[in-house]
Amino acid sequence: MSSTASEFVTLVSNDGFEFIVRRSSAYVAGTIKRMLDPTSSFAEAISGRCVFNNINGIVLEKVCEYLYYNEKYKNAKDVPDMEIPPELCLELLMASDYLN
Repeated sequence: MSSTASEFVTLVSNDGFEFIVRRSSAYVAGTIKRMLDPTSSFAEAISGRCVFNNINGIVLEKVCEYLYYNEKYKNAKDVPDMEIPPELCLELLMASDYLN
């Protein structure tokens, strides 16, 4: 691994969809942050690639949207609602619990 980590990381769903997101946005999720911690011995920290065998592509896409949404509105007072399709609510709740 190089001495400086890439600005981007790849998140991979259980059905093979890959999402390239800014590392700073991905760090919103505690699980991803720990997986990518350069002081850890996780393979993800070396490759910059996190595979989620329990999250499908549709849900992971919405998670990525949220990571950017969270970073964009971090210090805002009037935050607009994020569009979440009702049929994804349960799966998103489970993913958010897993990703911390």
